[in-house]
Amino acid sequence: MKKFLLGSLATAVFAFSGSVMAANFVAGKDYTVVANPGKVEVPGKIEVREFFWYGCPHCFKLEPHMQTWLKNIPKDVRFVRTPASMNPVWEQGARGYYVSEALGVRQKTHLPLFHAIHVNGQQIFDQKSQAKFFSKYGVPEAKFNSMFNSFMITSKVAQSQQLARQYQLTGVPAVVVNGKYVVQGEDAKVTQVVSYLVEKERKAK
Repeated sequence: MKKFLLGSLATAVFAFSGSVMAANFVAGKDYTVVANPGKVEVPGKIEVREFFWYGCPHCFKLEPHMQTWLKNIPKDVRFVRTPASMNPVWEQGARGYYVSEALGVRQKTHLPLFHAIHVNGQQIFDQKSQAKFFSKYGVPEAKFNSMFNSFMITSKVAQSQQLARQYQLTGVPAVVVNGKYVVQGEDAKVTQVVSYLVEKERKAK
């Protein structure tokens, strides 16, 4: 009985401290308020948009925490991945991401590509190396190359660049909540702050 009471007390204290921690998330310290808020793509949904680059070690460290968070994503939240294309090298990766998305292989290549780069040390950053990587997942290199610089992919890259400018991003990973707040970091605190901001937006409806 004593152990049970102590366990219950510890749980209560942990829950209380967790709620206090969430209440203490403040603008300018734990997240940034966007000066020029963006519009969400699906009205009525709270948008959580993650900007990343496959070659970014901080993005790689954040990914497991995002994967855990996504397992219990609320029904009123829409999650969007946006490959950052803020310089020529990142743009090559963004094009590859959008091609994989258009061809329906993104879900099965997303984590393996991160793994290949950060665990196996492969340099999969330009068009040629990406074409070879995606060919292992049933994407013919000719098909990949034909789409890489297509109008459709270029339009998506342009949108990514425009959003990065609008949210005044200086690096990745960066998670934008409902077009209003930017959360940066590489650990579990990122998803805690994101959940806090999602609740903040939910209450503001």
